[in-house]
Amino acid sequence: MGLVIYNSLTNKLEEFKPINGNKVNMYVCGPTVYGYIHIGNARPVIFYDMLRRYLTFLGYDVTYASNITDIDDKIINKAIEEKKTEKEIAKFYEDAYWDSVSMVGSKKPDLIPHATEYIGEMIDFIQELINKGYAYNKSGDVFFRVPKISDYGILSNQQVEELNSGARISIDDKKENPQDFALWKNTDVGIKWDSPFGAGRPGWHTECVVMNHKLFGNTIDIHGGGMDLKFPHHENEIAQAKANYGTNLAKYWIHVGRLDLNGVKMSKSLGNVIYVKDINSTHDGMVLRCLILFSPYRSMIPYSMDLFNQYAKEYDKWVRAYKQSLFECQYQGVLTDKVSDSDIEEFKKYMNDDFNVQNVLTVVNNIVKSLNTLLRAKEYENLAIKLHTLEVIFDVLGINLFVNKMTEEQLEVYKNWQAARLNKDFEAADLYRNKLVDWKLL
Repeated sequence: MGLVIYNSLTNKLEEFKPINGNKVNMYVCGPTVYGYIHIGNARPVIFYDMLRRYLTFLGYDVTYASNITDIDDKIINKAIEEKKTEKEIAKFYEDAYWDSVSMVGSKKPDLIPHATEYIGEMIDFIQELINKGYAYNKSGDVFFRVPKISDYGILSNQQVEELNSGARISIDDKKENPQDFALWKNTDVGIKWDSPFGAGRPGWHTECVVMNHKLFGNTIDIHGGGMDLKFPHHENEIAQAKANYGTNLAKYWIHVGRLDLNGVKMSKSLGNVIYVKDINSTHDGMVLRCLILFSPYRSMIPYSMDLFNQYAKEYDKWVRAYKQSLFECQYQGVLTDKVSDSDIEEFKKYMNDDFNVQNVLTVVNNIVKSLNTLLRAKEYENLAIKLHTLEVIFDVLGINLFVNKMTEEQLEVYKNWQAARLNKDFEAADLYRNKLVDWKLL
């Protein structure tokens, strides 16, 4: 059996089988760009980057899209507060977002749709819902009729009558039903667009459905996001897709758990956040990546400095073993593109088991132990194979050890250092060693 993942739509583990042969279309809800992202926001950024990498490693042709919500009440309020345009606010915080994405070792998605680029399509989409009776216009505000979707709640596992007015649902006198949600918001504040319903802007839940459809068609393979998006955002996306397209929008829905800070949900409104932009170095960004990657993706991560320091020690141990092995293999002239088939198969076995990351971590640590053992035993050819195996696995996980092969000049000094040690010319050895230390090679 190949990759097995937990499908939030069916609430069970399923073998992953793309809709269209080898092609995989994946859409992940991106940020609303009105502020900096915190390390909890970075969790989906890291997980879905890894998922894209792993699917590619398995041989799938992956197209990964993640949107930018560049119009929202929060952006409008920020623009008013800072006396800037919404476009200026969105651009500033989107740039900051991509800096944070890079800091944790993730790549940009293949496609980055912006909500403001699809306003015309959103207006057409909403009009179609009105024409079909799934939506209604009340004084310029357009709402979706939730009761018309017989299985509304299929994703969040809730019955319509059990839903309350929390989680972004507001009681509005204009609504026919308290659970109905906004598709178009009539407004005189901030940026707005003309439409048949009146001047305003689209609702958040509509944006992702429309962009999904324009990019990929009626049904995509994977739709992802944080666990907090399951209801109401993703539930409302499904409702609209069913109304206009007769689909659940995606075959597989994947959700990533929260990252809590010292036992409390991380929230900008509470002020208990650690911003990714405040991470001190690419080293610490990579430690955060490891902490997130090697935590079960559907579970909450109880973040603390103790946990961070635990992963920092692991990461530094890998760097030391890798650096020593790489330089020695380069010195011996045995670097190879061969991998240990047994290690790769073990890695795939655990990754295919709904990303059993604890066992993947064991595989990594066992390879690192082998590096140290083979280095001491001077079994250089086997060392080179294990070394490249670790490189392949870390490339799939997006883990960067920031260690490069020595340049010709550095290799020459390394050779001279080894020769001086062998000849017990300790004075010369110290000189060469000091140069290697200055280059941060030792």
